[in-house]
Amino acid sequence: MSYTLDRASVLVVEDMVPMAMLTKRILHTFGFKDVYVAHDAETGFELFQKHAPDLVIADWIMGDMSGLDLVKLIRRDPLSKNSYVPVILMTGFSHKLRVMQARDIGVSEFLVKPFTAKDMYARILQAIEKPRQFVDNGDFFGPDRRRKRVVQAYDGPMRRYDDTGE
Repeated sequence: MSYTLDRASVLVVEDMVPMAMLTKRILHTFGFKDVYVAHDAETGFELFQKHAPDLVIADWIMGDMSGLDLVKLIRRDPLSKNSYVPVILMTGFSHKLRVMQARDIGVSEFLVKPFTAKDMYARILQAIEKPRQFVDNGDFFGPDRRRKRVVQAYDGPMRRYDDTGE
C-alpha cells in the first residue's frame, strides 16, 4: 500500500553530513516535504521540541550524546512534545544484543546500515501499519517489546506460585 506522506514531518538526527543528506533525499522521494535535520542529539531534541515531527530517524553513535540518549529524552523527558512518536534507530551494528538494547530503551524500529531505500520504507511502513501499544511500567516506557503474539491458549501447569487455578 502506498501512502501520501506530504503532510507528515520527519526529524533526521545523523552526525555524518553525507548520510544525513542522503536520508533526507530518500525521505523526499517517499513524499515527505518537511524533513528537519540535526547533526547531533542535543540539536535533534531542540528541533523535536520545536517542530513535533511525526517520525524520528536517528543514528545510534554520535558525539557526546548518542541516539539512545535522544530516545530516552523523547520517551522520558517531561518536556517532550510527543513521547509516543515512532523512532527508527540507524546503526552499522546489528548484533542481537545491540538490537535488544535499543528495543529496551524504547526504539520503535531498527535500521541497519548500509540500507536501501526499500529497507527504510519497510521500517516506516511497519511504524504506520503495525504500531505497537506503548507500555509504561516505571522502568520502561516505549512500544511493547513483544512482536509475536501467541494465539493459542496455554494448556499446561500453572506457571506462577500465586496462580490459584480459580
